[in-house]
Amino acid sequence: MTARPRTLTSENTGLASPAGRHLLADLHGVDSPLLTDEAGLTDLLRRALDRAGFHVLGVRGHTFCGGGGGVTVMMLLSESHATVHTYPENDYAAVDVFSCGSARPEDALEALREELRPERVESTVHRRGGGRP
Repeated sequence: MTARPRTLTSENTGLASPAGRHLLADLHGVDSPLLTDEAGLTDLLRRALDRAGFHVLGVRGHTFCGGGGGVTVMMLLSESHATVHTYPENDYAAVDVFSCGSARPEDALEALREELRPERVESTVHRRGGGRP
């Protein structure tokens, strides 16, 4: 007989607050050469994360050939991770910042907004790992 997986909740893990906060943002209407510039986007993401109080441990980027020439930049943080994926053919960037520390993902997003100047931003912040929904 196979044991059923146990659902972890704040009641059975002892967590009084969430383990982290996960920001997901869609930036629409970005008319920026940075959407195809891996080095420039890497620099921008690092500055945004520094400004928000994050600590970068490692960086990985990739520029895609063909299509719109989009870029993905990933940063390993002492607080978790951050990514930006661009789709220049759609004037769009997807942003993902997960923080298990005191640094605020919203502050990093604000710094990115100031530089990329999207026409519209849709964002959510999800509490991860315990705490109240």
